[in-house]
Amino acid sequence: MSEALTLAAETRDRAGKGASRALRREGRVPAVVYGGKEEPLSIHVEERVLARMLGTGHFTNSVVMLDVGGKKVRTLPKDVHFHPVSDRPLHVDFFRLAKDSTVDVSVPVRFINEEDSPGLKRGGVLNIVRHELELVCDADRIPDDIRIDVTGLDIGDSIHISYVTLPAGSTSAITDRDFTIATIVAPSGLRSETDAEAAAESEAAA
Repeated sequence: MSEALTLAAETRDRAGKGASRALRREGRVPAVVYGGKEEPLSIHVEERVLARMLGTGHFTNSVVMLDVGGKKVRTLPKDVHFHPVSDRPLHVDFFRLAKDSTVDVSVPVRFINEEDSPGLKRGGVLNIVRHELELVCDADRIPDDIRIDVTGLDIGDSIHISYVTLPAGSTSAITDRDFTIATIVAPSGLRSETDAEAAAESEAAA
């Protein structure tokens, strides 16, 4: 499970593009905390610390405890805006989390035991349709990733959400269909041979 992160923050007295640019020149990143039936709170955080957290790869599906002048605010990062050229973080939106709340998050998919898949050993290709799964999770039990075991899967097999055992406290946000996550497809050479064999069989039957 993703561990809660702690991030020091300070309130912002001024809003607007000019004030935001001034903060960024000082190595700070403007941010807003909203939700929880409270008024939005304008804050700023240290860019260096934020960049380190972003580098973990699971910042947006981790609970972040903001320390705003000694007051703790439990949040979930909802959006990070980056500079289009330098990729510097420009702004962050945080969503307040109430006690025992559930959250909608996108969790990365990891495939394991590829060496035990007959289809992949024969040269098949794992065609990934969804690199992330949209989940509804307990805020205290957000998984770092969802691991999908491909043991025994052959060429032509598909992995649907019904195949996946989700962690306790997590359910799929998409409930109206058994959507595909990945398929094991034949390599182009093998597909050509199969098509040729099928064509020959059709000619012989004719």
